[in-house]
Amino acid sequence: MKTREELIDELIDLAFAEDIGDGDATTLCCIPATEMGRSRLIIKEEGIIAGVEMARRVFEKFDPELKMTTYINDGAQVKPGDVAFVVEGKVQSLLQTERLMLNIMQRMSGIATTTARYQAKLDGLKTRVLDTRKTTPGMRIMEKEAVRIGGGCNHRIGLFDMILLKDNHVDFAGGIENAISNANKWCAENGKNLKIEIEVRNLDELGQVLDYGHVDRIMLDNFTPELTRKAVKMIDGRFETESSGGITIDTLRSYGECGVDYISVGALTHSVKSLDMSFKAF
Repeated sequence: MKTREELIDELIDLAFAEDIGDGDATTLCCIPATEMGRSRLIIKEEGIIAGVEMARRVFEKFDPELKMTTYINDGAQVKPGDVAFVVEGKVQSLLQTERLMLNIMQRMSGIATTTARYQAKLDGLKTRVLDTRKTTPGMRIMEKEAVRIGGGCNHRIGLFDMILLKDNHVDFAGGIENAISNANKWCAENGKNLKIEIEVRNLDELGQVLDYGHVDRIMLDNFTPELTRKAVKMIDGRFETESSGGITIDTLRSYGECGVDYISVGALTHSVKSLDMSFKAF
């Protein structure tokens, strides 16, 4: 399995390939190869900045001679007019890395800002907001890193690092007991030490899980706050709890107040607005 670093490098390579192709015609036709300059990243909207370290990797990978001086680190609150960093070096390199760097930073910062806003709704509670697998294809590592920078928690990275028995798995497996039993048996036979989570759709299914056990977390899917409160009382701390399904920023706290450990929110990554910023010569 590829490492996090290898996946990021591949993503950067692919992004450069689709953007630059066999050469940046605009830059190459009007900027001498020896021309030197500097550009600064200017914040144009209030939020949480994320992607500074990813930007450094973009610059270093394209042109190791580019020099980046950082003034604001990942996770900081920013406002219009703030300068996050300055990059000096060949003008051709500054121009060819600009769009990829901005695409990464604007999206990561948008995710971090959204995550911080959701987590703030849970202030004073033990509940943490979780991301999902509803991410941009190929950018999952960066987007989940942005969630973490924004103060949220990462759910599983993919299908390989945790078992999540959802409704379709349960139905195809022939029921809750079969699904849980098969999951534990597979882990034992394959030497896997993976957490097992199971989704329940109602209190009857929850009762079946509580009777059988052998899981680490229970996901309460599309429960109302009232049913969630009953479910948390039934579980009584025996398993981790997660609320999921149609929860918005306006209803988030009502679920947190039920005492669940986590609330998963697909909107953290699938429909965020990028944070506005620009990379300008000076």
